[in-house]
Amino acid sequence: MAELEAAAEHERILREIESTETACIGPTLRSVYDGEEHGHFMEKLELRIKNHDREIEKMCNFHYQGFVDSITELLKVRGEAEKLKNQVTDTNRRLQHEGAELLSSMKDLQQCRIQQRNIATTVDKLNMCLPVLEMYSKLQVQMKSKRHYPALKTLEQLEHTFLPQVSHYRFCQLMVDNIPKLREEIKDVSMSDLKDFLESIRKHSERIGETAMKQAQQQRSLDNIQSVQGKGGLARTHTKCPSPEVNGTSPMSEQDSGILDVEDEEEEETPGTQDLVDFSPVYRCLHIYTVLGSRETFENYYRNQRRKQARLVLQPPSNMHETLDGYRKYFHQIVGFFVVEDHILHTTLGLVNRAYIDELWELALSKTMAALRTHSSYCSDPNLVLDLKNLIVHFADTLQGYGFPVNQLFDMLLEIRDQYSEILLKKWALLFRNILDSDNYSPIPVTNEETFQKLVGQFPFQDSELEKQQFPKKFPFSEFVPKVYCQIKEFIYACLKFSEDLHLSSTEVDDMIRKSTNLLLTRTLSNCLQNVIKRKNVGLTELVQIIINTTHLEVSCKYLEEFITNITGVLPDTVHTTKLYGLTTFKDARQAAEEEIYTNLNQKIDQFLQLADYDWLVSDPSTQASDYLVDLVAFLNSTFAVFTHLPGKVAQTACMSACKHLSTSLTQLLLEAEVKQITMGALQQFNQDVKECERFARSGPVPGFQGDTLQLAFIDLRQLLNLFIKWDWSTYLADYGQPTCKYLRVNPTTALILLEKIHRVMKDSSRKNNVFAQFRKNERDKQKLIETVAKQLRSLINSHHS
Repeated sequence: MAELEAAAEHERILREIESTETACIGPTLRSVYDGEEHGHFMEKLELRIKNHDREIEKMCNFHYQGFVDSITELLKVRGEAEKLKNQVTDTNRRLQHEGAELLSSMKDLQQCRIQQRNIATTVDKLNMCLPVLEMYSKLQVQMKSKRHYPALKTLEQLEHTFLPQVSHYRFCQLMVDNIPKLREEIKDVSMSDLKDFLESIRKHSERIGETAMKQAQQQRSLDNIQSVQGKGGLARTHTKCPSPEVNGTSPMSEQDSGILDVEDEEEEETPGTQDLVDFSPVYRCLHIYTVLGSRETFENYYRNQRRKQARLVLQPPSNMHETLDGYRKYFHQIVGFFVVEDHILHTTLGLVNRAYIDELWELALSKTMAALRTHSSYCSDPNLVLDLKNLIVHFADTLQGYGFPVNQLFDMLLEIRDQYSEILLKKWALLFRNILDSDNYSPIPVTNEETFQKLVGQFPFQDSELEKQQFPKKFPFSEFVPKVYCQIKEFIYACLKFSEDLHLSSTEVDDMIRKSTNLLLTRTLSNCLQNVIKRKNVGLTELVQIIINTTHLEVSCKYLEEFITNITGVLPDTVHTTKLYGLTTFKDARQAAEEEIYTNLNQKIDQFLQLADYDWLVSDPSTQASDYLVDLVAFLNSTFAVFTHLPGKVAQTACMSACKHLSTSLTQLLLEAEVKQITMGALQQFNQDVKECERFARSGPVPGFQGDTLQLAFIDLRQLLNLFIKWDWSTYLADYGQPTCKYLRVNPTTALILLEKIHRVMKDSSRKNNVFAQFRKNERDKQKLIETVAKQLRSLINSHHS
């Protein structure tokens, strides 16, 4: 069984050797030698080789005759092949000889073909490089001509379109390396142009602002005309510029659009902003930085530089308040600045935005208002303040037309209005002083109807009695009445001028005018009148005339009310209407003048009394009043004759005051401490003077007194003199303290002082007249009586004090 298996295995190995490639026989043979039957295998292999040899031999024997025949035919062909070889060799020799020239021509042709191909390749390469070179040449030309934005476009096309096609050339690499430098150069040059633009705009802001304000004023005039014609409407004439780029390649900067280039056919052509400032640098720079990806850097730089310029523009000159031109230049610069910014806002895409401009405007508004408050406070000329107000209104209206809020400016104008009122009050105070100082304080005479009507036209005065009188005739008041009245109206007109164009309602204008007029009357005019009244050299005639004048001015206040109503159109019975309370001015002035009259009269009386030269020791009195008193009475008569035009109560009060003061002063003469002694003769003389005063009182120097009212001013002095002249001490002492006492107004203290002065005279007389005993006895009796009376008077005084 093992032998059969070994024989089968050997058979399998032989089949593998026969069918397997030579390179793979090794593993098969190794399997033979790995076993123990390789001897049998070798026998089998020898046997198989012999079988194959027998088969080969059989096959060779089968094909041997054909092989022989083939060899025979091959030998026959050998000769023919030799012939053919010779023929081919000969043909080849001849062909080589004949093709040598052809080969030479072919080499020449090949070389030409190579050159032609190289030329064509070179042409193709040059055709690819020429656009690059042309674009680079164009770039250089644009750079030299400072057309930086087109140069940037060219540079972009060169970099992204043309250079990538020929990037393997060395010169292209040089161009590529130079591109960042060119970009930086373009940025630097455009930034330099922008700086020049900023410097230019700084210089031309004033002219731009002047142009803008002029056009705003023209537009306002047109709007006013349209509103009058019933076609009102305020339209802003601000022209917006088109897109910053034209056809997507050329920036707006190539031709700037004017924002104020409005032409007036009837007037001289007004230059537009494009004639003053070329905005192309800022447009170019903006687009260049946008293309280069540095737009934010450019925006920040531009805004920071304009903020710095804004601070410079908003810094007013130190002498701005001296002339209106100073304010005008200041406003022109501010308007020019914001007109430019508004133009930039509407002609660029986001270089500046509304928030940035609003921020600048808030800064400008605060700085401008602070500067105006400071500088306007130095102004003392109302005309300059009025011109400044008009300029501020023009300034505000111009900026309002560009969309800037200006309500704070109008609020500040209300503050300036108060300052303007104060300046007007100072000016009118000077006018009033000049009028009052130059007045003659005499009734105005008129000699013809023309003069009369002219004066009536200046001052509202109606008096039928005066109109009936024949010329020449006199107005009751002096010249300062119509002059003051006219100046009050001028003041009202001046106040009205300031309120124009402030967008105030008629009620607000009316309220402002009335309040200012009240200040004019109650403060300015009142002070002027008080100063005139209190002057040292003012006379009674002037005081009387002042009372008359203020009376007529007080009456004229109702006409001033009507005058204000007519110019403002606000009825006086409106709820919020301020009333003219200037009537108190004239009442106070009249009262002060009355008091001054009383004081002046008393001073005149005192001056006359200073001339009194009484001999208090005279024994034989005169039967006539003293000269000084006669002159005093004459003065009083002439003075009260002037009081005929005064209100009755004023004249009566003045007359009563003068009599009381005269009575008091005469009493003081008797009781003067320096007068130690008074004789009865001196008392009689004094009594004559008092009688003269009483006669004056009875004569009725001023009408309106009832009965002996005026004489009562001397009643105290009269009872005192009667007591001593009649020596009626018994009655006085008996009835003292009773309502029906004859000497009710005699004060015991006053009586005691005068009694002691008389007693001293008697004592001195008794010492001198001691020769005659009987005289001494009479004197002693009288002295005893005086001492008794004095003792009783002291008792009355003590009892009264207790």
